[in-house]
This record gives sequence, C-alpha cells and structure tokens, in this order.
Amino acid sequence: MTIWDILIWGGTALTVVGLLALAWCILTVIRARRAGQTDDVLRDTMRRVMAINLAALAGSVIGLMAVVVGIMLGN
Repeated sequence: MTIWDILIWGGTALTVVGLLALAWCILTVIRARRAGQTDDVLRDTMRRVMAINLAALAGSVIGLMAVVVGIMLGN
C-alpha cells in the first residue's frame, strides 16, 4: 500500500463521514419542523445544525480533494 492509496482511502473515509453528518443535519431539521416548535426554538435548532452542516460540507470537500489528488498523483 502506497502513500497515495492511504490518501485515497483516507479521503474516502472523510467524505463518507461528511455525508453522514449532512444526512444527520437534514433529519434533525425535518424532525424539528414536524415537531411544531415555536420560531425561537426552531431558530436555535437551525443555528446549531448550521455549524455542523458547514463543517460536514467542508469535510466532504476536503475528502474529495484528497481522493482526486491521490488518484492523479498515484498513477
């Protein structure tokens, strides 16, 4: 296993974790909207989820970049 293989698999793992976190964000917001909460409680929920959502998106992008770099430099 070369360093490029490690980069590819590490990037894949980071991307999967990011996508799972994005799915968690979507489900959390759907549950909060269906619960019929007040606007203030819903805004607080959205504020918390937004930070996790941005971190998950950034992690997925970095993971995909690692996969692409690993594929391009590994060949």
